[in-house]
Amino acid sequence: MASFIGIDLGTTYSLVSYLDDTGRPQIIRNAEGQNLTPSCIEINGEEITVGEIARKGLGWNDKVLARFKRDMGTSETYKVGDKEFTPTECSVFILKKLLQDAKDQIGEVGEAVVTIPANFTNEARVETLTAAKLAGLNVKNIVNEPTAAALHYVFQNGGSLNGNFAVYDLGGGTFDISIIEVANQDVTVLASEGVKKLGGDDFDAALQQIVQNKYKEATGEDLNIQNVYTKTDAEEDKKSLSKREKVNVRVEKTNIELTREEFENEISSLLAQTEMLCESAVEEAGLKLKDIKDVLLVGGSTRVPCVTESVKKIFKKDPVTSVNVDEAVVLGASLFSAIKGDPDDLNSVQKASIKQLAVTDVAVGCFGTSAIRGSNQEEYNAILIKKNEKIPCSVTQDFFTVADNQTEVNCKITQSDAATDDLKWVNVIWDGTLSLPSGRKAGQKVEVTYSYDENGTMHASFVDAASGKETYTTLSDITPTVDEKGDIDKFIVD
Repeated sequence: MASFIGIDLGTTYSLVSYLDDTGRPQIIRNAEGQNLTPSCIEINGEEITVGEIARKGLGWNDKVLARFKRDMGTSETYKVGDKEFTPTECSVFILKKLLQDAKDQIGEVGEAVVTIPANFTNEARVETLTAAKLAGLNVKNIVNEPTAAALHYVFQNGGSLNGNFAVYDLGGGTFDISIIEVANQDVTVLASEGVKKLGGDDFDAALQQIVQNKYKEATGEDLNIQNVYTKTDAEEDKKSLSKREKVNVRVEKTNIELTREEFENEISSLLAQTEMLCESAVEEAGLKLKDIKDVLLVGGSTRVPCVTESVKKIFKKDPVTSVNVDEAVVLGASLFSAIKGDPDDLNSVQKASIKQLAVTDVAVGCFGTSAIRGSNQEEYNAILIKKNEKIPCSVTQDFFTVADNQTEVNCKITQSDAATDDLKWVNVIWDGTLSLPSGRKAGQKVEVTYSYDENGTMHASFVDAASGKETYTTLSDITPTVDEKGDIDKFIVD
């Protein structure tokens, strides 16, 4: 029988887990015997090396690519030699390794779920699904990372976790805060906030900046920091500063002392941003800080002492650390995969294990369309689906043509982090045209329906009510495969 798997496709490290025969999620170790696989690739001609060996070259080897998760859903590309790679293509190589590791350890792999930050845009969600399918995964669902982590916390507590909780997820590249309500083993997300580029990678950059400044003070010279004190070096020193008050580093024959206090001062503005988002998420959930029963920590960056202190300052309580913060997301993902998968692929013990688990998530942004209003025919953003609306959901709203003999309607789908009618603050994620019959008066009804599925993917239809003509789009179309585009597909599992 094929096993359900979950994948945490992380900015700095990735993991894979499965639901074992006893109905418990378990980490699948990689070929090197480690739980964590660095999300790094090294490109040498037709060969791609994935994992720890690639990570060791990060910062000084221009053939090494990393941190591409933060660019998912954008037009960013990375050039190595005469080839260019997109964040999606880079992610494919990481996912292929994780899939191969899973096959080597557990045999046949069934349905998979890949996790994403709650704050990912629609484009980033679509690209994650694309990468998963190009990697050969049988993936039908993605799940927000804090939601997956909450599911694992609930599972671990066997139904004893009840009330309102904050899931504080600070990983290598992104920050999410989700407010959830738990009733026995039923998880309902009430609100989510987050930042796509805020995490351990930024903490590493802060240490690099400190080293650069201190080297300048000591020598009067500028330092090519990326080559002589790499992100990998900074990451190791960051971990040391989580245990010690100071560390000494040697850069270009110069001794430099780094203190925890200096590091904490350098990242204080980043933590202030997370604190504001925590307060905002609680408010959006319709709660007060005192209503939060506990804070569930997720992500490796929560091990930084001042992060924990920041959480305590906001929520006035010690956060819960009863699970491995690196593994909570991926273990929850394999549970989610089994919940959403074909029950015929589960044995009786597995069915009983997840029987009571249920998850309800929310829309991570506002979705609308461009419309006209008023006598001056002002163009504005009309919101159909509000942020934090429970999903899946479907909304239909009527609009009307504005001119006699109007033969087409410009159909736009917009996305924004907050409710706004100002089009300059929204992102147009799709632009199409609905053709209309000629010879009609103004005021013809156009029905616009938005559906937002469990993967956080938009589906939209624009229908001329009188003629039945329709323009429809599903914003999860799969792009051509890496092989079809002629890009390299050979990789090494290191």
